[in-house]
Amino acid sequence: MLSHPSPSRRVALQAGVAGLLGLGIEHLAPLRAAAADGARPRASAKSVIYVFLSGGLAQHESFDPKPDAPDGIRGDFGTTATKTPGLRITEHLPRLAARSDKWALVRSLTHKSNDHSLSHHIMLTGRSDAPTGFSPAAPKPTDHPSLAAIAGAVTRPRNNLPPAIVLPEKLVHNSGRVIPGQFAGVMGRVRDPWFLEASAFEPKAYGAFPEYEFDHQERDYKAKRRAFVLPDLSLPEGVDGERFGGRLGVLAAIDEQRKLLDSAGNMGAFSHSRADAVSLLTDASVRKAFDLNRADPKDLDRYGRNSFGWSLLMAARLVEAGVNLVQVNLGNNETWDTHGNAFPHLKDRLLPPTDRALSALLDDLEQRGLLGDTLVVVAGEFGRTPRLSTLKSHYKGPGRDHWGAVQSVLCAGGGVVGGRVVGSSDKSGGYPATDPQTPENFAATIYSALGLPKTVAWHDAETRPHHLYHADPMPLS
Repeated sequence: MLSHPSPSRRVALQAGVAGLLGLGIEHLAPLRAAAADGARPRASAKSVIYVFLSGGLAQHESFDPKPDAPDGIRGDFGTTATKTPGLRITEHLPRLAARSDKWALVRSLTHKSNDHSLSHHIMLTGRSDAPTGFSPAAPKPTDHPSLAAIAGAVTRPRNNLPPAIVLPEKLVHNSGRVIPGQFAGVMGRVRDPWFLEASAFEPKAYGAFPEYEFDHQERDYKAKRRAFVLPDLSLPEGVDGERFGGRLGVLAAIDEQRKLLDSAGNMGAFSHSRADAVSLLTDASVRKAFDLNRADPKDLDRYGRNSFGWSLLMAARLVEAGVNLVQVNLGNNETWDTHGNAFPHLKDRLLPPTDRALSALLDDLEQRGLLGDTLVVVAGEFGRTPRLSTLKSHYKGPGRDHWGAVQSVLCAGGGVVGGRVVGSSDKSGGYPATDPQTPENFAATIYSALGLPKTVAWHDAETRPHHLYHADPMPLS
């Protein structure tokens, strides 16, 4: 049997919370944060999966093709009919085309930035304005909070799980620069969302490793990533259920000491955050969501045995386990930044695993009875220029540059009417022609799907309240 000395206040609050549970030091911030957390509004039991295509998906080569445009705009791809009469998308998304009754398109989402970093911030926070002190070089404490951070703060946890999770990696530039917009910003670092980093950082390669990994400039490189490096959610070595129960007993004693020392503090949220950590160690459904070695081989085949498939399979299982919002960063290091060699890479490397994994996600959620209560949204930080261009010093073939003026967004589930198209772009696919939608409309759609009323506010690090909604949801239902 383990014997435990009486911990000091510092040991109790730091080693006691992190070490006794076998958690790393990186878990201390969210655990400490909880003491300042107020009561969370009760949201309905609905979920969101935000699939973020870092780099910017070309609307012409996906959901808004322009087959009648001139050669310099149209591009190389043909189109295919969807299940929805009159709706055509690129020929290289046949599985999604066959499921258009499950999804809707917004072809007119617009903002004013063509910069990767600011556009990431815009689409990850749902705010079109650059915050005070914004820097593309690094996240700042004055940044707007991300959608995932806000969801984690204002939705009620279910089954003792973190309300919001980001996977399989943080968004990092190939230089090692961390991209702003992913974090809690003015809410304080203690409100950063839970990042489950299962994909090793690889600056020289892109895409759905291992089978679809590639390099945009077709330089020589040696593929290194073969599988996800999954979080270890097992109990520490040598700790069985009885001993773990003893550790929880010590935590109960720590709680009593803290209540005496900090009698004026609000302990409710601290307990919730500790429960998140305990649940990640003990909840069988959570451990199952991460353990791809135990996944049904049929599921792995259906989603695809690559990082895109693994990511969306994990997202589906986390939603099933009770996570409110899962952000899936589908592609490392601005994978979708197709400045050149765009057509072979989209055709052979990017669109096939995306088509398979997204289609499998929609089918899987529907079969499990989750699609009606789960909104799936797919967007990047911006679209691509209407005109093709070739940067001959870097690429053999043409591509498209950054373009915030318009992008296409796919939405499914969560009450979305399948087959609907909201808005349109002009004949060159360069600007909204009808019904423009903003990042604020996009964010409102996510908040609405989470069941959050317009009276809900989030609070910054100084406990000042801020409005959640800055526009109405997109008209998808």
